[in-house]
Amino acid sequence: MKLGWIGMGRMGAPMAARLVRAGYAVVVWNRTRAKAESEELKGANVADSRSELADVDGLFTMLSTGQDVIEVCFGAEGMFREGAKTFPRLLVDCSTISMAESAEVRARLDKLGVQFLAAPVSGNPKCVRAGKLSCVVSGPEDAFIEVKPALLAIAPRGAAYAGAGELARMCKIAVNLLLAVVNENMMEVTLLAQKAGVPRHAFLEFLNNSVMGSIFTRYKTPALVNLDWTTTFPPTGMRKDMDLGLSIARDLGVPMPVTSAVREVLQSHFGAAQLKPDPAAYLQKDFAALLETLALLADVKLESEKVAVSDGLEPEKEPPRPVGRTKAETTGARA
Repeated sequence: MKLGWIGMGRMGAPMAARLVRAGYAVVVWNRTRAKAESEELKGANVADSRSELADVDGLFTMLSTGQDVIEVCFGAEGMFREGAKTFPRLLVDCSTISMAESAEVRARLDKLGVQFLAAPVSGNPKCVRAGKLSCVVSGPEDAFIEVKPALLAIAPRGAAYAGAGELARMCKIAVNLLLAVVNENMMEVTLLAQKAGVPRHAFLEFLNNSVMGSIFTRYKTPALVNLDWTTTFPPTGMRKDMDLGLSIARDLGVPMPVTSAVREVLQSHFGAAQLKPDPAAYLQKDFAALLETLALLADVKLESEKVAVSDGLEPEKEPPRPVGRTKAETTGARA
C-alpha cells in the first residue's frame, strides 16, 4: 500500500518513521515542513501540500484534537472537502478524540464511500521508538484486515480489533483514565516511602520488579528519580482525556469515584503552576511534574537523586518488516 501521513508531532513523527523503516512508501505532510524533514523521517516523501496525498491508498492522521481532525478532513483545504475529486479510499486516525467527533468524521466519510478506522494508540514517543506501542481499532473489519500489517509495524505489541463504530475511542479513553490514576497513586506511595526514609530510586526499583510493575511504571521512573519533566504528555492533555472519560461515565451512569478524585488532584496541579515564573510553560512540561504538587502537599522536599535508572525503553535497531499474507490467511484476525 502507498500510505500518507498527516501530523508530525511528538507521536506522529516516530510512528510514521516506523512505516518508512518497515519498507512502506510513505508521503508525509505537516503544517511546519521542518518537522517532516527530520533525520528520523529520512526516506519519506515530504509533500508540499496536502493535495499530494490525495492518491494514497490509506491516509493516517495523528493530530492534537478532534477539531484538528475535522479541519484536516473537511476544512477549506481538507483531504475530503466538498468538491474534491480525488481522495484516499481509507482513513486511519490515531488521534485521541471524543466518540462524538469520531462519529461525525465517520458519518461524513460514509457519504463519500471512504472507509474509516479509529486506531488510537497507547504509549509515548519512546515507546514508539522502542517497539512497545500498542493500538486498538474499530471500524469496518475488512479495512482493518487490509491495514493490519501496517498497524503492527507501528504498534508491534498488538493491534486489537474492538468492533464497529467508535468502540476503539472508548478503549483508549478508558486506558488513559487508568493511566492517570496509576500515575497519581504511584507518586503518592513514592512520596510516602521517601518521607519514611527510602530513596525514590530504591523504592521504584522494588515496585518495578514487583507484581505491580509495568511498562508505564518503568518508563516514568527516571522522571520521578531525577525530576526530569521533559514532555511526553502534558497535564493539559491528561485533563482533556479525563474530562472525556468522566463525561462518558456520567452519560452511561457508571460511578467513578476514584477517577473523579484523581481529576481533582490533577486540577490542583494547575493551581500550583501559578506559583511558577511561567505557568503556561510549566503546564506544557510532562504530567510527571505532578510529583512537585503532591510533594508540596506532603511537605516533602524534592531533589534530583542523580541516579542513572533504566526506563526499559531501549530503541529497536530495526522494526520487523511486514510479512505478506493473503486475505484468506488474515480473515477473522483479531489482536
